[in-house]
Amino acid sequence: MSEDSRYEAVRSRDARFDGAFFFAVSTTGIYCRPSCPATTPRRRNVTFFPTAAAAQGSGFRACRRCRPDAVPGSAEWNARADVVGRAMRLIGDGVVDREGVAGLASRLGYSARQVQRQLTAELGAGPTALARAQRAHTARVLLQTTGLPVAEIAFAAGFASVRQFNDTVKEIYALTPSALRANRPGPGARTGPAAPSATPGVLPLRLAFRGPYAARQVFDHLERRALAGIEEVTGEPGRRTYRRTLRLPDGAGIAEVDEAVGDGWLDCRLHLAELRDLTTAAQRLRRLFDLDADPYAVGERLGADPVLAPLVAARPGLRSPGTVDPDELAMRAVLGGRAGTAAVRDLGARLVAAYGEPLDRPAGTLTHLFPRAAELARAPLTGLGLSPSQTAALRALATALATGEVALDAGTDRDRAERALRGLPGIGPWTAGYVRMRALGDPDVLLGEPAPDSDPAVWSPWRSYATHYLWAAGDLEPAGPQQHRKNPTEGHDPA
Repeated sequence: MSEDSRYEAVRSRDARFDGAFFFAVSTTGIYCRPSCPATTPRRRNVTFFPTAAAAQGSGFRACRRCRPDAVPGSAEWNARADVVGRAMRLIGDGVVDREGVAGLASRLGYSARQVQRQLTAELGAGPTALARAQRAHTARVLLQTTGLPVAEIAFAAGFASVRQFNDTVKEIYALTPSALRANRPGPGARTGPAAPSATPGVLPLRLAFRGPYAARQVFDHLERRALAGIEEVTGEPGRRTYRRTLRLPDGAGIAEVDEAVGDGWLDCRLHLAELRDLTTAAQRLRRLFDLDADPYAVGERLGADPVLAPLVAARPGLRSPGTVDPDELAMRAVLGGRAGTAAVRDLGARLVAAYGEPLDRPAGTLTHLFPRAAELARAPLTGLGLSPSQTAALRALATALATGEVALDAGTDRDRAERALRGLPGIGPWTAGYVRMRALGDPDVLLGEPAPDSDPAVWSPWRSYATHYLWAAGDLEPAGPQQHRKNPTEGHDPA
């Protein structure tokens, strides 16, 4: 976009561009999202920034009306496979807070100086500033949705000291932490946080998204694949709640997400053993529910194709669900094949019961975390009903994940990961592509053979969404590499 077209988006308060860029106003010293309801400033007073961190680094503070830090993330970071896109995904997962800039650079295979230079040149902010903006957002959520003491919030958000926390909050929000807490908007406010929870230890969140959101299809997808012990879906369609356990860097967690869609968000509740896992947990849920997608760009590209146009019109906002745990998704994928989805769920549930890590405090039917790769690499895997080929494939994959031969973290090079997966016994092109689409969040993976009159090349870079549209319509083979007939009762895929 040119600066003139960005300004037109601001003039029209176009929410499609929230998160894609930010604008700051020199006369007020604040920065906003494009859809900010405030009076549109004059063009000569406006400066555009690619990230909130860049606006903050230039001395602007966040608008209190539109809360620009609460927007969905840019869909660009999911689509891009270069070092900047990979870095942004890792920063979102909290790698800089846990491992520093040196850890981020090591994961990317670059020097810290190269990473700093590339991010600053393109985004106007380096990894430290980007992580700082993320910590500030986490702090605001905790201040406005919990009654935790300020000192606890400072360390839970990832700050090194209370003084650093106080200084950052004042600089970004022009309020002290206590004043920011007192400035909490009402629960019905579109840009406000969720209402504080009355249940101790529960953090309510709003998971923002842009455009239409096909919640029914996403919850159908999750319900068909829920593994007993680590997942469950309760309630009637339209009012369902998805619950699952989370393995997080500093402890276990449980997430609950409601199907009922708010005014641009999904309601979520988190139970965390360690509050400092909040940012990571929220980011992984965003990947699972594909909340940073751009349905406008997807609809524009796929809706121009004669084959896909009626499917896109029938299901606006269809998403490509990801995962909260790439290793788990990959190991579940190798259980697919000739067995139907129900049989695959049974296999997975037995695997969880036998080798999963029990929760310290079970929550209803949620009793375990999915087994670690290292545990399955050395486990006998007997008595579960696995076929010899499934056992061999699962053991080879678990070993590769445990040793680092295959890496599936948020910043992994997707081409390299797919090649490594295809080099393992029992993993062919379909399974590797499925893992690439869901575990690595690649929006441009086509699984199966479309109709002869289709031209999948023109669907790029949104072929993962085309795959889901065709699966939903029953027009694309929904099974894995060993199942060659349509089975519309089984849903989309075997894992």
